[in-house]
Amino acid sequence: MDIVLRATAMFAIVFLLLRLLGKRELGQMTPFEFVTLVVIGDLIQQGITHNDFSLTGATLAICTFAFWSVVLGWLVYLVPWLKPALEGTPRIIIRDGELLEDNLRRDRMTRAEVESEMRLAGIATIRDVAWAILEPQGKISFIRCDDASSRQTDDDKRG
Repeated sequence: MDIVLRATAMFAIVFLLLRLLGKRELGQMTPFEFVTLVVIGDLIQQGITHNDFSLTGATLAICTFAFWSVVLGWLVYLVPWLKPALEGTPRIIIRDGELLEDNLRRDRMTRAEVESEMRLAGIATIRDVAWAILEPQGKISFIRCDDASSRQTDDDKRG
């Protein structure tokens, strides 16, 4: 039972820590951030099993983490107003070709990171972006300026 309580405490700590660290995809992490997460994983293991190297202890710790993950998933599903606190909310980082520096600062993102993601999406300049939204999972969704204007032009041609 001691392992379950320690695993529950570590789950809460890791959950809060990851929420505080912000929205980043694994592919966007620096090598240092990745190594830090691996080290955190090892420290968590030591904190949970407290030098209990038994198969039972490890199974209890893993099952406790899985249990709390499922519980949080159901809470978000059954109590929708908890979703922003537990999963985060999308944040607009570009509006009408203008980079919103305050929103970038909240998630500790740089202009260079946004521009890199734009290039991967095939967008040349920030002026070409009507909206860029940092999703709760860490991905950036881009809506081009020309998407809206080309739809309007197509509608004008039909009308």
